Amino acid sequence: MAEPRVQRRLAAILAADVVGYSRLMESDEEGTLTRLKSLRREIVDPAIAEHSGRMVKLMGDGALVEFASAVDAVTCAIEIQKSIREHNAGGPEDKWIQFRIGINVGDIIVDGEDIYGDGVNVAARIEGLAEPGGIFISRAAADQVRDKVPIRIENRGDHAVKNIVRPIEVFCVVVEERKVAALAGRAAATPTPPSVPDKTSIAVLAFNNMSGDAEQEYFSDGISEDIITDLSKLSELHVIARNSSFVYKKAAISVPDVAKTLGVRYVLEGSVRKAGNRVRVTAQLIDSSNGGHVWASRFDRDLTDIFAVQDELTQEIVAALKLELTVGEQDRLTQRRAVDVEAYELFLRGREQSWASTRTGNITAHGLLGRAIAIDPGYAAAHALIAFTHVLDYANAWTSDPEHSLRIGLELAQQVVRMDEEESHGHFALAMAYMWSRELERAHAEARRCLALSPNSSDGLRMMAHVQIFSGDAAGALDTLDAYMRLDPHYPEIALQFLADARFSLGEFSQAIDALEQRLARNPQSDTAYALLASCYGHIGQPADCRTAWEQALRINPSFSIERRRRVLPFRNPEEFERRVEGLRKAGLTV
Repeated sequence: MAEPRVQRRLAAILAADVVGYSRLMESDEEGTLTRLKSLRREIVDPAIAEHSGRMVKLMGDGALVEFASAVDAVTCAIEIQKSIREHNAGGPEDKWIQFRIGINVGDIIVDGEDIYGDGVNVAARIEGLAEPGGIFISRAAADQVRDKVPIRIENRGDHAVKNIVRPIEVFCVVVEERKVAALAGRAAATPTPPSVPDKTSIAVLAFNNMSGDAEQEYFSDGISEDIITDLSKLSELHVIARNSSFVYKKAAISVPDVAKTLGVRYVLEGSVRKAGNRVRVTAQLIDSSNGGHVWASRFDRDLTDIFAVQDELTQEIVAALKLELTVGEQDRLTQRRAVDVEAYELFLRGREQSWASTRTGNITAHGLLGRAIAIDPGYAAAHALIAFTHVLDYANAWTSDPEHSLRIGLELAQQVVRMDEEESHGHFALAMAYMWSRELERAHAEARRCLALSPNSSDGLRMMAHVQIFSGDAAGALDTLDAYMRLDPHYPEIALQFLADARFSLGEFSQAIDALEQRLARNPQSDTAYALLASCYGHIGQPADCRTAWEQALRINPSFSIERRRRVLPFRNPEEFERRVEGLRKAGLTV
């Protein structure tokens, strides 16, 4: 008799387990079981049923659930984590029950009521990487939920895990109201919505892709980002950074709510339809104070006219807002160099890849930008971006020869500034290259020039703060970071590392710990955050916490090297770095 055929199907798999289950059971076995059963009955099981999930099996402190779609799985996970946080808020922290959740979309093998296969294994491995109270998902799941669920998805890079041949690319689901527990059990702070500034303020939302092809998303995003870049050149305007305005991409949103959260009065939204050699761009400017339309327009042009469309659109926004431009600002808005359209599209794709801030994203960006430059050798923005990616390779040791990457990045950035002195991104890249080359005065001058050309450049402000930290001006860095965070209220977690570095340099170790715990709540795989946290604990006389944090840093990165960081980090005063080492030694660590 022939063996029965193995049943396979594609499914979204949710794996979950309880954080610190053994500790909870050891402390209060009966109470832990009672609380866990209550959570399952009142929160977990109803959420699974509501989203058409199937509980495959319970495994003591864990669970395996099958869903028909990633959207159902992620939405269910968000509801579970939110409800459990609310439930925990009323009780003592040492009694909290928190879940880690991992989600994957993949092929599964069905055996009666049970399921097996790589689709299940990957979900289980991702769950093990997740933070307490957090949700990590695979690339396959991220691709399916992006723009369908109102969340932000942060790339946490590739991870080699047990019994899986290839590294898994992992993403973190970030729900803005979330307050997750950090290393010491304290909740991560949610930024207070900024007040609307005195000067005219605007957020440019990601334009909708109306092309009928998801692959064209990069193009509509690129148009939106270019408008932000143009408006950021105007000193009379307060322009929210792309990182924050794109959080609301394709979400069901209320413009007044978005404006309040971002601290602006005006919101620009629109759409892009690209078909063949034609492009249609529509846009409308909304006054959040009354919901009225200040201005709206539609542009139907040949694709080769896309730059003229951007110029016209920006000029009309300036007119609608009644802004008074300086002569230099007017020139910068009207003297755009013509760019080959194919090179422009390659640039947009390369820029999108560079935003990932991963080794693989950088490699892809190199290739795309190199092709753009081959087509249009005078394309200064493409040169600036590829220079930045080379310096990023150096800073993260993503190449076998980091020094070569830094040298190439510096040479390319210098070339950009010679090519077009008013390309702000060129000065940004050059500031970064000079900083890592330990030429801090030059780095400071280039960061200042970047901000002179683009006063609303969030990248320029973040770079200036980084240079100030290494130059010994920690107080100045705090002021700069404050200005930066007003432009980018949903700032990336690396900004919290800069904040912690500045606080550490001022001897404000408790404030530095607070910033680091916020970062680790968003990215629990940051070895640099754990290393600085360890030093902070050493300085305030908590050796056990110091050793725990240091062990975490080495667990994440076994090759973490004090010597390499001493060699690479460009502190003007070497004692600044040695103070970080001193904190570890105070706790009895030999480093």
